Amino acid sequence: MSEDIFITEATIDGADDGPLAGQSVAVKDNISTADVRTTCGSRMLEEYVPPYDATVVDRISEAGATIVGKANMDEFGMGTTTETSHFGPTDNPAAPGHVPGGSSGGSAAAVAAGEADLALGSDTGGSIRCPAAFCGVVGIKPTYGLVSRYGLVAYANSLEQIGPLAATTEGAAALLDVVAGPDEYDGTTREDPNADRGSYAEAADGDVDGLTIGIPTELLEGADEGVVETFWDAIGTLEDQGATTHEVSLPSVEHAVEAYYVIAMSEASSNLARFDGVRYGHSGGYEGNWNESFSQARAEGFGPEVKRRILLGTYALSAGYHDKYYKKAQDARAWVKQDFDAALEEADVLASPTMPVTPFELGESLDDPLQMYLADANTVPVNLADLPAISAPAGETDGLPVGIQFVGPAFGERRLVRAASALE
Repeated sequence: MSEDIFITEATIDGADDGPLAGQSVAVKDNISTADVRTTCGSRMLEEYVPPYDATVVDRISEAGATIVGKANMDEFGMGTTTETSHFGPTDNPAAPGHVPGGSSGGSAAAVAAGEADLALGSDTGGSIRCPAAFCGVVGIKPTYGLVSRYGLVAYANSLEQIGPLAATTEGAAALLDVVAGPDEYDGTTREDPNADRGSYAEAADGDVDGLTIGIPTELLEGADEGVVETFWDAIGTLEDQGATTHEVSLPSVEHAVEAYYVIAMSEASSNLARFDGVRYGHSGGYEGNWNESFSQARAEGFGPEVKRRILLGTYALSAGYHDKYYKKAQDARAWVKQDFDAALEEADVLASPTMPVTPFELGESLDDPLQMYLADANTVPVNLADLPAISAPAGETDGLPVGIQFVGPAFGERRLVRAASALE
């Protein structure tokens, strides 16, 4: 096994029979596995072993899958390249010497390298779709509430969803079939109102005849030329199969990245307050007073990107700034939601390049966090709008993978699966 793909190699056998029998699954290392350490890619949780399984882990085990390891990730899900991991970066099997994307880079790399048939990641602002695009695999970010987050170590509760990665659309959809559905342990889960339309995997029939695709002009602006050309080639393939396309506008998306980072960092500063080195996690020692021990634990336990986001989030929520930043970001979120709803009234799905760039070379973006944040421009609006999206391989430019992203209405996963499967 590739040692940079997994933080912990482990074999967790599933049931003898079930829809995933004989399949291997890599699980992102922020999803709890009983008796197998779950580090979140951080020194803070380097030795943490959860006493329970996440709901999604229970479900894949009951479905007969074998878990083969805990996949590398950006620390606490904060990053676009898997280079902020305390355990070192993951190389991209589809483009050696380049990043696999993030934060679920290990999950996508495991599938791309053939180390696992399927993988679970989590997507707060593109963390499943980005690595899927960079590694040339399929990744689904489900509708908010479709998949239980019980057992996911929280980064930004109102934005994140667990979702599947696979080499094929049908494979990803089959894993979604297993993990989706309400959970008594997660009050935000909801029943899929379209459940009577068959399984997600059955929708991978490649039939896009009559499908209307809206193309948001704003999500093509600023993308690399080769990425845009590859995207249009994929759209041409869909048009040859009977799909129709037209331009739509999402004027609010120019503010989506700012709104996303204010909301995500604010929620992160609150969620990560529990890591104090007392009950679990990296200890700050017991010399001196509690405040010193607390700050010592966090200074040593968290990496630079996590500290940056905690500080920015704490600032955005501090007295006098809450209305100026956090409330404004929530207003922008409502605007993004309205724009998507309006665009999806005149199209079955929306399509854009998943990432405006091809995979960075390893080490290239670490000195410029802003470059990393702006790379999320096409993915974060979907999380703000609580909608489902899929990233599928669109082809290559200069030998590097390019992904196409389809976005659908809430619980419109079957449409996305149909559109993506038409490209295979």
